[in-house]
Amino acid sequence: MTEVRIIGAARTPYGRFPERTVGELARAALDACLRDAGAQIGDIGAVFFANAGQGATMGQHTIRGQVALRGARLPGVPIVNVENACASGASALHLAVAAIRSGQVDVALAIGAEQLSVADRPTATNLFDGGIDVARRAADLARLGVRPGDGTVFMGIYAALAERYGLDQKQLAAVTAKNRGHAALNPYATYRTPMTIEEICAARVIAAPLTKPMCAPIGDGAAAILLCGPRSRFVSGRVVRVRATALASATDHVVGDDADHISSRVARIAYEQAGLGPDDVSLAEVHDATAVGEILQTRFLGLADADAAARGDTALGGRLPVNTSGGLECNGHPIGATGLGQIHELVTQLRGEAGARQVARPRIGLAENGGGFLGVEEAAVAITILEAM
Repeated sequence: MTEVRIIGAARTPYGRFPERTVGELARAALDACLRDAGAQIGDIGAVFFANAGQGATMGQHTIRGQVALRGARLPGVPIVNVENACASGASALHLAVAAIRSGQVDVALAIGAEQLSVADRPTATNLFDGGIDVARRAADLARLGVRPGDGTVFMGIYAALAERYGLDQKQLAAVTAKNRGHAALNPYATYRTPMTIEEICAARVIAAPLTKPMCAPIGDGAAAILLCGPRSRFVSGRVVRVRATALASATDHVVGDDADHISSRVARIAYEQAGLGPDDVSLAEVHDATAVGEILQTRFLGLADADAAARGDTALGGRLPVNTSGGLECNGHPIGATGLGQIHELVTQLRGEAGARQVARPRIGLAENGGGFLGVEEAAVAITILEAM
């Protein structure tokens, strides 16, 4: 299989920046990514642009990437728009890797950007309501055991999953407290103030047992990853190798069957592609739209159990640091950029450039990015495995 390398990685801060357009955010990430790689705009052979919200918030239902990158001096370069709910960013990366492996291009850009702070509450709610099967909404939510009135649709889903898997509030709060500590060391993160388990449990309830700090804030931001094939001139010591990238969709399996859960299935594909297993992973970024997500995803990936955060296993300095960026809960969740922001964190760590939050001598990084919900699991999951060179 053709070797693919990451030669550039960059992102903007995440948060609420209503004065900045999605194009301004995207171009800021692009410019920083090119500087990071020592590349020029003319090196890019194809662009995969991830965005989920601009149709709902701005009426820009199509050609989102072409519009956002209109001033980026990319004359004639093919731009493919990628919308795969919250998994849009990692899906764009998956396509960029495929384009290089197929020999279509030698350098490809995966970029995601989102401007959601301009949306009013009904618009934002409608955006997430579209992340499930709207025609079968009632039946699917009932099958999961979602309680009526439990916050927005996805908060209700995560609350139901917490009950189904027997997760208590203190287990969830331990995850959030750990991620708050990581985010305090990340200058790009949305929430950088540490919180104790007691403070997290005492906060406003969104959908029991979830309190507000346990839930990821949506917002604005962009991230960009530049990749190349083996014939490229980019061979510096800061290059990171892509060992695997796998993407799959939901199946209608039995509720509670961990082995057939989408994340377990995609993990098996990614581990086999990489020739690695869970024990080889040095650190992971997983999709924690709530603290429930981190616990379940690390379980499905074979990385950790429900009490790992409480024991300190998944904190910096622990056995397997998870979400050193602060995760979606604290780092933030600008939907289209999220999966690529995870890759930026792994690349930064594998290069040894993470500063105060640096993991000691990491070799293998894994990212899991999920999107939507269909039946009893995420509608789409992408898993990427990277290796330091």
